[in-house]
Amino acid sequence: MFGFLISSWSRQSSRETKVREEAGDVQENNEKRRKKEFKLKIHAFFKKNHKQENRVQAADDNLECVEERQQEQEEEELLENISRRLMVQEEQLFSQDTPSEQEQDQLHKDFEALIVQVWITINNTFIFSTPQQLKVLKSAVAIIQGQEEQDRRWAGCVDGPAPVWRPQKCVSTHNNLLQNMVESRLKEAVGHDSGEPSESTWSPVKKEVFRLGKCVKKDLLAVVKVKDCYPPQMDIINLYAGLYHQRFSSRLADLAVSDLGTDDCCYVLLWVNHCYPCEILKHKELDGKVKAACLGSLLLPETLNQLEEQYLTGKQDKVKLWLQTVLKTEEQSWMNGSTPKIVDAFYYSPLAVDVIQIIDGSLSELSHVIRDQSKAQRVTQHLEAFLISYKKRVEEFVKGNHWNVIPVVKAQLACEEQLRDYVTGTGRLSEEQRRQCLHSLSALRDCGYSCFTCPIHAQLKMCCSQLWTPVWLDGSLPVIDALLDFMSQQLTDLADLQPVCRQSLLHIVYESVVLQYVRKMMKARVKIEENAAQQIVEDAQNINDFFSERGCSGSSWLSEMLCSIAEILRLKDPGSVQLEMAFLAQRFPDLSDAHVLALLSLKTGLSSSDVRSIRRSVAENRSTEGSANRGPLFFSKVKVRWINAAINQMGVLTSACQNPK
Repeated sequence: MFGFLISSWSRQSSRETKVREEAGDVQENNEKRRKKEFKLKIHAFFKKNHKQENRVQAADDNLECVEERQQEQEEEELLENISRRLMVQEEQLFSQDTPSEQEQDQLHKDFEALIVQVWITINNTFIFSTPQQLKVLKSAVAIIQGQEEQDRRWAGCVDGPAPVWRPQKCVSTHNNLLQNMVESRLKEAVGHDSGEPSESTWSPVKKEVFRLGKCVKKDLLAVVKVKDCYPPQMDIINLYAGLYHQRFSSRLADLAVSDLGTDDCCYVLLWVNHCYPCEILKHKELDGKVKAACLGSLLLPETLNQLEEQYLTGKQDKVKLWLQTVLKTEEQSWMNGSTPKIVDAFYYSPLAVDVIQIIDGSLSELSHVIRDQSKAQRVTQHLEAFLISYKKRVEEFVKGNHWNVIPVVKAQLACEEQLRDYVTGTGRLSEEQRRQCLHSLSALRDCGYSCFTCPIHAQLKMCCSQLWTPVWLDGSLPVIDALLDFMSQQLTDLADLQPVCRQSLLHIVYESVVLQYVRKMMKARVKIEENAAQQIVEDAQNINDFFSERGCSGSSWLSEMLCSIAEILRLKDPGSVQLEMAFLAQRFPDLSDAHVLALLSLKTGLSSSDVRSIRRSVAENRSTEGSANRGPLFFSKVKVRWINAAINQMGVLTSACQNPK
């Protein structure tokens, strides 16, 4: 491109052997030709640049590519050579006592032509990709560095005047050029379609922010590829990053005060708090190279706080409305007499899935939009309020005794199980919120289960009243068999209840049967014979078989506990009784001293000393709180208020056990 300069200099063997006046006309013609060629090349460059940026393919692309490669190689060789030659000429010219003004003018023009070519090369940074193009860019940067060094040399020179074109201030001009390039590229990006299929449905604000962010990411990744063209001290990646940050920040600040809607506010925050710092600055090709801490946030703290508060307020209102709509829709279907859908042979309601999607989706969004994640509780508090309302609606519906209550309750029990899994599994709730949510869900579950257990409880109480009677003791009245026959009829309609709910319901019924059995036992006023202990074992086995056959797993401890009680009642040796009682107390830490006395009161052949010894042993060998053998709470649900009368009847005082003489 600068062949005209080389040819001009080749015809000048030396200043001393040339006659300026004789070459004046030739030089003038050459100057006109050079200016014309330079203007044509500049025009061609910008035309080419415009085509490349807009990806317009001309018919003669192949020919142009060959020519461009040749031209790039020539430019790389010429630029630095020209720069060195010009600086040598500069040194020689100004080492003379009276430099020729004509030569100064010519040298000045040559410097200007060179620097213009450098700026054109810099301006092409984002379209350079081939190794040869990068070499040209590196050459241009080297010229900038060389000219900056020459400026410093002239600044330190005290002998004679410096050239009028010094200082060139190439680095400063380079930085200003980059700033203009950044502004131009971002402005152009906003006006161009990003290519996203869904962009047509976006708001103007979302389109602009996305296009700006996409341009910033694309250009910074392009800068990484050209960073080796610059010396480390120029820190080109952070120079560009600072310029893009400044322009992006400025535009977002303008948008932030433009009365953004809730969705636009959310999108701006998404870019400020997540996309820009996490997906751009921490991109694998930029992470560690960009000084993100020095850049800071795209928005000032006060602006960011205002936007976050606006977003949170809007999101709370939306979540509250969505949850209310879900519950209202569900309740209307109940009241209209509709029965829930059957999915995979079980009653199903979409309520739980809808609620979880609303809360979890909002929390997921919030995790990328808000800096302080503790503010998520402003959203989760609406789940707590929703569950309270949900529980009340179900309770009111059950009390209404509607014909479709059983199918509806079955579907709601499945919802309760899904919601319970979510509440216990998510880490986004505070401990107090989780406790309140689980409390509401437990009340909801109890309400639903009561539809199935209430008829059973009435029959259970009546059947268990026959326990510890002579006809039960001698086996002539099959009390438990009659109870199990009744329950079999009541529990046949559970096939369309979700298995996990059915198993939970069966466990509750199982535990209710055993609780009533033990309550009746501890209220007995008769002494147990060995055959009664055997009857307890048989009853325990029958009860366990009944529930196991119906899929109630994990509840066999109830049968084992009854068998352990039967063993205590069967044993005659006080030492053996003591060991078995201590074992029972270790498995069930809620076995109180009153329960121990109630069980011992059923036995014959124990002296007061034996009773005290057994009680003391149980107290000393209770299971520690963290024991792996610790069983579920059971005995705390069995009240033995009459035990004081039994103690007095046996002549045993509790204080005697606590303070033995």
